[in-house]
Amino acid sequence: MDVLNDGEQQSTPVWAIFSDLMAALVGILVLILVWVIGVQLELSQSLAAEKERRVAEQQKRQALEQALEDPLTKGLVTFRDGRIGISGNVLFGLNSDQLQKDGEEVLQSLVEPLDTYLKNHNELLMVSGFTDDLPIHTGNRYGDNWGLSAQRALNVTRALIDEGLPKDRVFAAAFGEQHPVVPNEDAESRARNRRVEISTVPRPEPAESEAKRSGNDD
Repeated sequence: MDVLNDGEQQSTPVWAIFSDLMAALVGILVLILVWVIGVQLELSQSLAAEKERRVAEQQKRQALEQALEDPLTKGLVTFRDGRIGISGNVLFGLNSDQLQKDGEEVLQSLVEPLDTYLKNHNELLMVSGFTDDLPIHTGNRYGDNWGLSAQRALNVTRALIDEGLPKDRVFAAAFGEQHPVVPNEDAESRARNRRVEISTVPRPEPAESEAKRSGNDD
């Protein structure tokens, strides 16, 4: 009888160990399941945020396009990927930075819709100057296309401000012959690349807000 009792006593810990292992395994599976659910939830939230961002961006573009309905209908400007395009031939003479009369009239037609857009959106307007790939003519006061595109962008920016756009919401940028819309193969393609574009960009937060945020982080 003592031998049987010893055998029964020896078999009991084996089942106890097995039970503990099963409990541990179930616990691990539960942790994995919780982790998977957390990852899926985070991914779902990220996708939702990205969708909201895209919808908001699309709404802004539609609002700007609606505001520009009149100049777009008249063929004075183009609108693509959120950028307003104005032909350089309309704005300036070849290798010149002086606005032509037709160019001034086009800019005047843009002021009201752009001002309306800015009043409803906390953004800035970036005026970008572009040229073709041909070198500057000898005797021109600009040494290269960078200088010419910069001055053209500045002159358009100043004209828009003079016509009523708030000067703290418009700035100029120069790209020279970089980023052509089509390859510079002939006179027609180069004419398309000589242009000025107006696009919206996010407005930076005030320095005070950044300082407060940094203080809160500390």
